[in-house]
Amino acid sequence: MKSIKNLFVIFLVAVLFEACSPPNKNFAGSEYMPDMGHSVAYEANIYNYYYYNTWDSMSTFRLKELSMVRTPVKGTVPRGYAGIYFAGDMAAQREMAGVLRGEDAVNTIAVPVNGHVPYYYGNNEDERVRATAEIVGNPFPISDAEMAEAKELYNIFCGVCHGEKGDGNGYLVSEENPNSKYPVVPANFLTDEFVSANNGRYYHAIMYGKNVMGAYADKLSYEERWQVIHYIRSLQAKDRSLTYNETENTLNPVFGTPKSQLIMPEEPVMEDHEEAMDAGEAAHDDAHHSGGH
Repeated sequence: MKSIKNLFVIFLVAVLFEACSPPNKNFAGSEYMPDMGHSVAYEANIYNYYYYNTWDSMSTFRLKELSMVRTPVKGTVPRGYAGIYFAGDMAAQREMAGVLRGEDAVNTIAVPVNGHVPYYYGNNEDERVRATAEIVGNPFPISDAEMAEAKELYNIFCGVCHGEKGDGNGYLVSEENPNSKYPVVPANFLTDEFVSANNGRYYHAIMYGKNVMGAYADKLSYEERWQVIHYIRSLQAKDRSLTYNETENTLNPVFGTPKSQLIMPEEPVMEDHEEAMDAGEAAHDDAHHSGGH
């Protein structure tokens, strides 16, 4: 009887150990009501490592990583503006953008502005130089309506440092701010260096940041980044008494094409149905009479 009791105790202990085995690779582990013991719910006001009610160091993670945009599954095609960069030239890119945004036809489907777009440049100085050299134009045309939106975006995310005029005299470093203490002077976009720089210099900085400036890739969507670059060009043009809008670009034609200068596909001319029927009947009668002679 005692041996049976001992066997039962041993069996019970083995079951308890097995019921609490941790996960390992493809094995999900086994535990009685694991969600109660190891909650994965968000903790309010926690930004750093999440360690509450977790198994061990392998089960801790940063809350920031949970909210970051995920890379699409390998081998899949993400839904968004990714097709633009596969176009052969600037004209083809704009045409592709029009199709994706549903502007050129009634049966196209506009995709979200935050659609995933691959960026083939790394976060280092050599890649920044390469992006500056290779990314010249803007895939979106200069539009007055979008320029108004870009102004608001620029003032929210950029103007506080680079200034509303783009002169590098934002509120954080301005004499108007009695508490201004900034370790590095923000870039002045109105200098010859920045006016002559290709658009890639701006886009790369938005994607990864530069010096004390942080990255804004998670704050500005793909199209919004290019809108802000358009607006910076308009500030440069204004400072030099030039024009940069949807009608004309006298700053530098390679940096942006005005919307009014795009060659849009002609709409097919549809004849009135009744007139077409009458014309068809008249042609049939003429052919009939000609055959009777």
